[in-house]
Amino acid sequence: MRGENQSGVDWKPGGVPVSRRFDDPYFSLVDGLSETRHVFLAGNDLPARFRDGFHVAELGFGTGLNLLATCLAWQAAGIPGRLHFTSFEAYPLPAADIARALGAFPEAADIAAPFLAAWAAGLRGFDLGPVSVRVIEGDARATLPGWPGRADAWFLDGFSPAKNPELWGPALLAEVARHTAPGGSFATYSAAGAVRRALQAAGFQVERVPGHGAKRHMSRGRLNGTP
Repeated sequence: MRGENQSGVDWKPGGVPVSRRFDDPYFSLVDGLSETRHVFLAGNDLPARFRDGFHVAELGFGTGLNLLATCLAWQAAGIPGRLHFTSFEAYPLPAADIARALGAFPEAADIAAPFLAAWAAGLRGFDLGPVSVRVIEGDARATLPGWPGRADAWFLDGFSPAKNPELWGPALLAEVARHTAPGGSFATYSAAGAVRRALQAAGFQVERVPGHGAKRHMSRGRLNGTP
């Protein structure tokens, strides 16, 4: 999910990595894969909306757990064709830290192995079976405006807005809206009022819904004027 530079990780019991830079865990302390499925997949009505050529984009790649969960959902859905997954990451983790983090999810091991091999080789564009992956390194505030793509679903997964405000500012969320396809959606674990207002100002219909585990609320929505 969220990213960090080399030697910038501490470890909680159970193998949960915590960013030293942002003092925030990369995924839930209680079943991160379940969190991803609840927040980002169900939050974007996936896999029901999957189709050939569907494009997921993400702010905050981190350990790649969201990618793996999306690949597993695509495989389970049996959709013919290809899925595209683009992620924006300022502080990419080294392969060793990612491998240690993903070791907590044996159900994702089969798809994690080729991902880790590509990542360790320095690849940031690669295929995982029918899923085409591109990780764009650098500050999303600089890289997203020039991205030529438009996503059908956004995973907004930066660190906490209180600790990583750069990924939640109105200008960047306006770029998210500008790079969203007709009928496109977003989902995020954050229910912060400032985040919801910025997404509304960017052109999204925003709703607050139950969060994962002990987290009471999260946010999801669609572009205005779309079903």
